[in-house]
Amino acid sequence: MLREKLFGLVSLGCDKNRVDSEKMLGILKEKGYSTTDDPSKANIIIVNTCAFLASAREEAIETVLDLAQYKKSGRLEKLVVTGCLPQKFIGELFAPLQEGDIFLGINEYEKLIPALEECYRSGKRQNLVGEGGDTIRKARVLTTDPHYAYLKIADGCYNHCTYCLIPKIRGKYRSYPMEELLKEADELGEVSELIVVAQDSTRYGEDLYGKNRFVELLRELSKLENIRSIRLLYCYPDVIGDELIEEIRTNEKIVKYLDIPLQHSENRVLKLMNRKGTRESYLALFKKLRESIPEIAVRSTFISGFPTETEEEFERMKEFLREAKLTNCGFFAYSKEPDTGASRMKPQIHHATKKRRVKELYLVQGEISKAFLSSFIGKEIEVLCDGIDYDKKCFVGRAYFNAPDIDGKVYFHAAEAAQGETYQVKINACDEYDLYGNTEDYIL
Repeated sequence: MLREKLFGLVSLGCDKNRVDSEKMLGILKEKGYSTTDDPSKANIIIVNTCAFLASAREEAIETVLDLAQYKKSGRLEKLVVTGCLPQKFIGELFAPLQEGDIFLGINEYEKLIPALEECYRSGKRQNLVGEGGDTIRKARVLTTDPHYAYLKIADGCYNHCTYCLIPKIRGKYRSYPMEELLKEADELGEVSELIVVAQDSTRYGEDLYGKNRFVELLRELSKLENIRSIRLLYCYPDVIGDELIEEIRTNEKIVKYLDIPLQHSENRVLKLMNRKGTRESYLALFKKLRESIPEIAVRSTFISGFPTETEEEFERMKEFLREAKLTNCGFFAYSKEPDTGASRMKPQIHHATKKRRVKELYLVQGEISKAFLSSFIGKEIEVLCDGIDYDKKCFVGRAYFNAPDIDGKVYFHAAEAAQGETYQVKINACDEYDLYGNTEDYIL
């Protein structure tokens, strides 16, 4: 009976969640099931949820409720809720969220089809959270543009930052076997940009092999002929050592870009967060990176309004940004999450104060970003074409200092451009986050 059904999937949250969703689609493809991108046509919809923040949990539940409306037409028969939300909150979720017919956690993807068969047979809702094993590698159906892909090299985390739910959702850090990752990357086909991700990419191998093998993994990935370049995300500052810096410097396939989540700049707050770095060590790391790799682009994320954060510490964080001159930054208001150490700290910062501080941080970073981008005006830079922006009526792509979805873009005019290919673009304008230009063959 299931062979006649059409599956749809909605993936919420981060790029690591996207990889899980692609593996679920891979399971369906391997078993011969048909899928659709249009939820209004699906008989079965899978919602892969995020639960990292309260806002993400709200989005997940709202998405389930919205999709459940398709049941009224009679076409949608079953709604599957999977991922981080049921993994952590199934006890609070299963009874009230009646719109969900099947609930799976982060390790039950292989049980999807048996759960559906039982649900159809018995007419009863199914809860299989906690009944599966960790999925190391499965064939994937890419949901990104065809010229780039994410490679999740590990799951879980053992940093235990006091604001974060990830270890309680995803468990302890688990590196995936190198040979399986290399096989997975090889099977992705021709990829202009492979984006390496994990909750903490730089700790790869410590649990599985008893020593850090992140640099070795990068070297082996670089040998794959189908991979044109490699971008590194979520590299924790305390694990970025000389060996990794030298590999980035000398390996032509590695993009000269690092995503280094700092979360704060002030030592007292960093200690409360259970972060291992200090303001001084962060600045020293950036100095070393720039001395070794002058063109290096550094992205980071910061939390504003962490419990007890003073106005003086907030002002010092703005000073830190001006001194560090990071290429790209994301700022987030602290979210009080249940079952975390920070949720019990006092005083908590008022939401209006957190909102104001985030806005001010973006203004500071906007000035830094615009000064950086202005330095490219009148120059040619290499741009990877991501496609066409129909609203702006031009091509759109990314320079080496732009990761997809989270950083700025390069909008450019050209006689022609192909997705996944690189072009020399002369820059003639910029704003706080984006560049604008044209190729030499473009005629006004």
